[in-house]
Amino acid sequence: MTNRLFVYGTLLSAAGHPMGARLQREARLIGPATARGRLYSLGAYPGLVESDRAGSVVHGEVYALRMPVLSLKWLDAYEGIVPGKPDESPYERVLRRVRLATGQNIDVWVYLYRKSVRLRPEVKGGRWTTPQA
Repeated sequence: MTNRLFVYGTLLSAAGHPMGARLQREARLIGPATARGRLYSLGAYPGLVESDRAGSVVHGEVYALRMPVLSLKWLDAYEGIVPGKPDESPYERVLRRVRLATGQNIDVWVYLYRKSVRLRPEVKGGRWTTPQA
C-alpha cells in the first residue's frame, strides 16, 4: 500500500479546481511525473487509459497523502467510484509505477478510466492543460 497519488487532470496543482485545492491542503506535492498510457478528453476532464504502445505517456504530478485513508475516500467519491459496484464506476483506482522527473520510478495510486474512449479525442502529448470540448 502507498500514500502516493498520481494526478493528471482537474487535480493538477495549476488546474485551479476546488478539489485540487483540497488535495493540496491534504497532501504534499512531490513533483512532476509521467505514467504509461493515453489521455483522452472527456469534456471538462480527462481519462487515462493504459497503453503498451511505445511512447504513450501521460504527464502529471505525484502527491504524498498525509492521511491516505481519509483522502482516498473523498477522492474515490470525486472520481465516481461506487463502493461495491465497480461496473457502475467510470474510474478505478489501481497501483501503478510512474517515473518522477528525477528519473526515479515509484508505485502510486492512479485513477484509470474504465469506459469506452472510442469516440473521445486523444489529448495529444498526454498533457492536460484546459477543459476541452
